[in-house]
Amino acid sequence: MIRNPRDLPRYTAGERVNHWIVGICFILLALSGLAFFHPAFYPLVQFFGGGPWARILHPYIGVVMFVFFLGMIVRFAALNLLERRDVEWLKNIGKMVDGDDHDMPEQGKYNGGQKLVFWGFLLCLLLLIVSGVMMWRAWLTLPVDLVRLASVVHAISAVVMLLIFILHVYAAIWTRGTIRAMLYGTVTRAWAKQHHRGWYRKMTGDNS
Repeated sequence: MIRNPRDLPRYTAGERVNHWIVGICFILLALSGLAFFHPAFYPLVQFFGGGPWARILHPYIGVVMFVFFLGMIVRFAALNLLERRDVEWLKNIGKMVDGDDHDMPEQGKYNGGQKLVFWGFLLCLLLLIVSGVMMWRAWLTLPVDLVRLASVVHAISAVVMLLIFILHVYAAIWTRGTIRAMLYGTVTRAWAKQHHRGWYRKMTGDNS
């Protein structure tokens, strides 16, 4: 892909690798988790070499995902703190859905929707890691009632996280130019000015 030297850097190579590792881990966890959730999805264990291997690998992949998501927290948490302009953006999200986003409130590097996705992922992941450890009998033995409660929390958190993930992917595809940022690390100036004017001005000094 030929890129314009005037394009703006949005993500470093390390940030992109971190993101894709978390994404791949989540897909693997979703596939194995669905296989355990309902018999109709059980054939998905073939991606892992069968049921026993799926059960063995699932919690370890979860730990890997959690560790790499901690890296994302270190990198992006400060940028995802909600501000007044984010609340205004969320109040006007109907315009965004209708494709009339030119008059949306000015946003920084991330808009209000992206910030909610970030914190939603974090909350779900914390619930998943805690409940997952409680269920991981290879390393911990707890009273059966606690394990059952952990199983319910784990299932609900996983479903909510899957829905957030689908929304995240859909928004990235729907907003043209977004996926390019995670593939190549750059975005066009026109994209930045339209979707993240505050960040665009910070990066370019252009106050027009």
